[in-house]
Amino acid sequence: MSGYDLVVRSRRTVTPDGERAASVAVRDGRIAAVGAYGDAIEAAEDIDLRDLALLPGLVDTHVHVNEPGRTHWEGFASATRAAAAGGVTTIVDMPLNSLPPTVTVDALDAKLRAADGQCHVDVGFWGGAIPGNVKDLRPLHDRGVHGFKCFLSPSGVEEFPPLSPSEVRQALTELAGFDGLMVVHAEDPALLAEPAGPTYREFVDSRPGAAERSAVEQVIRLGRETGARVHILHVSSADCLEPLAAAQAEGVRITAETCPHYLTLAAEQVPEGETAYKCCPPIRSAANRDRLWDGLAGGVLSCVVSDHSPAPADLKVPSFAAAWGGIASLQLGLPAVWTEASRRGHGLADVVRWMSTQPAAMAHISGKGGIKVGNDADLVAFDATAVNPVDAARLHHKNPVTPYHGHLLKGAVLTTWLRGRPTDGVPHGAFLLGEQ
Repeated sequence: MSGYDLVVRSRRTVTPDGERAASVAVRDGRIAAVGAYGDAIEAAEDIDLRDLALLPGLVDTHVHVNEPGRTHWEGFASATRAAAAGGVTTIVDMPLNSLPPTVTVDALDAKLRAADGQCHVDVGFWGGAIPGNVKDLRPLHDRGVHGFKCFLSPSGVEEFPPLSPSEVRQALTELAGFDGLMVVHAEDPALLAEPAGPTYREFVDSRPGAAERSAVEQVIRLGRETGARVHILHVSSADCLEPLAAAQAEGVRITAETCPHYLTLAAEQVPEGETAYKCCPPIRSAANRDRLWDGLAGGVLSCVVSDHSPAPADLKVPSFAAAWGGIASLQLGLPAVWTEASRRGHGLADVVRWMSTQPAAMAHISGKGGIKVGNDADLVAFDATAVNPVDAARLHHKNPVTPYHGHLLKGAVLTTWLRGRPTDGVPHGAFLLGEQ
């Protein structure tokens, strides 16, 4: 074993076969060999992490970067810097909250121009499915988006309206023709209401779990009818697990994700007026959270991704009825999930599967998601035992707003390598287009 650019050794290397002592050799940005921890290897740089863990870079397929158009909320430079600091080496940007939304090839090109030269990690893109743009879906797919996002209920921004059930069916029929993927914000608008008042309880009551389950059941029916691939975004209600499990067992091509905030926070712990906790669908009870963990352990939920949806502090007014919804947590997903996962008896291999391997597979992102020969050398040195308080002001997110402020989280990212190079402040991320 000789002639490598880099070798990283760890007694806790998380590989597709589990956690073991290993050495990872890198050449030309890719993993060229995975050997024993003590192998003699000639390399330009040899790093021994000893008992620190070595993970593959995380793949976060649910990130709202908001650039161009709402760049004061977030942007490619700040979002990807935060991602790298949190051990995330690949993000997939959502099509809305930017202006224009990514619903045409021209809009995608505008986003690529805005992102060019700013990215500290690799970036892929979702297209959007809105009323009237079925004709744009195939061109966006051919241009390289990883799939298409739609809403069944109002998105909160007028330039990205929801699809009716008949419009969802039309879009899925189009996607089935080229095996495209639809990712769905699933809440039934007929079961949503305006909050009766400013409190968190009134906000949660306005978006009940029944609205999620009803929408998921609609998507299952449409997926079954059309044969298209569908993915349910940010499942917050455990009431969705039963229909999802049944559909998966039946062979409907449906997957689902949840988010760190649904797995680590609980409605009972949300302080009144602390609208950094507001998101749609909402954070629910501790008992519901336990059931989500069961769904994750059982494989009904396959991915854990951030749904990083930031906003300036002035939009997080103290009323839960009036505040903008969205959790900013891109930099914190790994320690947040590891804190709770380790407490519940899960290992780092489980976290890697949920936060790297399966998101990459869901979005058909090749070369990512695992420490194995041929993959990109996206690596993370992780201190799994460190415990630190979160200080929102020290995060790389553009706006220092997060519900995790002051929380003690377990685990710290020490170094992130993107294709064998440290993410040391010099942007060298690539666009992931045409990966399907």
